[in-house]
Amino acid sequence: MDIKAAQTRRTFAIISHPDAGKTTLTEKLLLYGGAVQLAGSVTARKSQRATTSDWMELERKRGISISSTVLQFDYAGYRLNLLDTPGHKDFSEDTYRVLTAVDSVVMVIDAAKGIEPQTRKLFEVCRQRGVPIFTFINKCDRPMKEPLALLDDLEQVLGIGAFPVNWPIGSGSDFQGVFDRQTQQMHLFERTVGGQYRAPVQVGGLHDELIRGRLDDATFHKTAEELEMLEHAGHDWDDTAVLNDKTTPVFFGSAINNFGVQLLLDGFLKHAPGPGGRYTAPSADAAASRVFIPPGHPAFSGFIFKIQANMDPKHRDRIAFMRVCSGKFERDMMVHHSRSGKKVRLSSSHKIFGNERETMDEAFPGDVIGLVGHDGFGIGDTLTTDPHILYNEIPRFTPEAFSYLHNPNTAKFKQFRKGLDQLLQEGVIQALYLRNTSVKTPLLAAVGPLQFEVAQFRLENEYGATSRLEAAPWTVVRWLPGDMKDEDLDAISLPSGARLAHDVGRNHVVLFESEWSANYFSQTNRNCPLSALPAQTAKQ
Repeated sequence: MDIKAAQTRRTFAIISHPDAGKTTLTEKLLLYGGAVQLAGSVTARKSQRATTSDWMELERKRGISISSTVLQFDYAGYRLNLLDTPGHKDFSEDTYRVLTAVDSVVMVIDAAKGIEPQTRKLFEVCRQRGVPIFTFINKCDRPMKEPLALLDDLEQVLGIGAFPVNWPIGSGSDFQGVFDRQTQQMHLFERTVGGQYRAPVQVGGLHDELIRGRLDDATFHKTAEELEMLEHAGHDWDDTAVLNDKTTPVFFGSAINNFGVQLLLDGFLKHAPGPGGRYTAPSADAAASRVFIPPGHPAFSGFIFKIQANMDPKHRDRIAFMRVCSGKFERDMMVHHSRSGKKVRLSSSHKIFGNERETMDEAFPGDVIGLVGHDGFGIGDTLTTDPHILYNEIPRFTPEAFSYLHNPNTAKFKQFRKGLDQLLQEGVIQALYLRNTSVKTPLLAAVGPLQFEVAQFRLENEYGATSRLEAAPWTVVRWLPGDMKDEDLDAISLPSGARLAHDVGRNHVVLFESEWSANYFSQTNRNCPLSALPAQTAKQ
């Protein structure tokens, strides 16, 4: 395998609380990376083009990211695999899965709000996985907290050291640029119309006459005092601390105006880690330990972390996103598919850029490949030339929202069934089936209720099938032990309103109307332990 090719890969996600400017920053990284010539904005007027990453119609209407998107492009000798993720909590399951496929993240924080709830949750997921975090404090061109208070936020709320790589010059309408603490250079920017083009920048030392002439006395003295304070306090730069998730490099800027975006991109590439190895899943043999598979391992291996239907409206196909973990991928290669145990030829492989694609003939560790035409692939599946390699990277989450989805038009039954089946394969919603009932309508379960709205929208727009949503009375689902028989289920004493059901894997569950009801069940059925998720193996 070409080790040098793998070392040039940088695979990262952008995470944030909703409305912190994550998708806008994604666009501007593409602009400065040379991947697009004109940057769009999620708040763009209808006459302007929609963002590259938010390709679904519903995303354009709502102005939020609903589905994670892969954007691959080359910049400064690197191959970047950038994954733009949803910020809304109802789509957090999609984001958590994406975080299994990256080697680092850029965390976007609103300069006026600091650390917000969803940011904290995503940060904790990254910390659990040991993913290095780079921080971009956005919207410095609007009224903002004091920069020192924002650093304190990072350290006190998230418990991570913060090293400001650059420092804002002015704030709000007076925000003019940033001071690069590593090069000791001022970067003063000029605004462009709609932030569509790269911002003109003037670079010079703090005391250069040209630079000094653009700053009023108050801004100059405040900036100089803060920079001097930073030199005597705070964390020193330490690459090891960054890679070990002990320190986060902090960049200030304004994505909408392109202020500081280039410095973020260059700084990230300079310090972000290359592709990391992965551990295999625990073996059924208790004596066998997990095996570490480095990127340089000779066998090809990868795992599927996302499935998306209908990215290309012309073809109505299904694409599986695979992270390459080791070895070299070559188009038309034969691999072992963990779920089925069969050999599969990977002939339709693509490089992905939003909803655009082009054939990919080879790929290396860190790359994300789009695989088309494999209906048997599922989220979490391992593909490898060595059947002994089996990954178990994908976390599962307990649903908290439940609804029935009815088909009101019998003439559209085929479209409705096909659409719902494909949406279920993507893994963001799942189907449960009530026990001992004549109702054939599946009960849909998801992490958040907005997922149902997305399912309805996509059923109508992608499959031509309208639907009717009916709220279900349950708010909690728990899985029963896998070895229970029908007579055991009949003997269970259920609280009022609770129902037995099973998932697509025939795992038995209990649906409860409240957390109190679930706790009461545990007290009255002590020989029947409940779990938040079904027992699962890596192969499943």
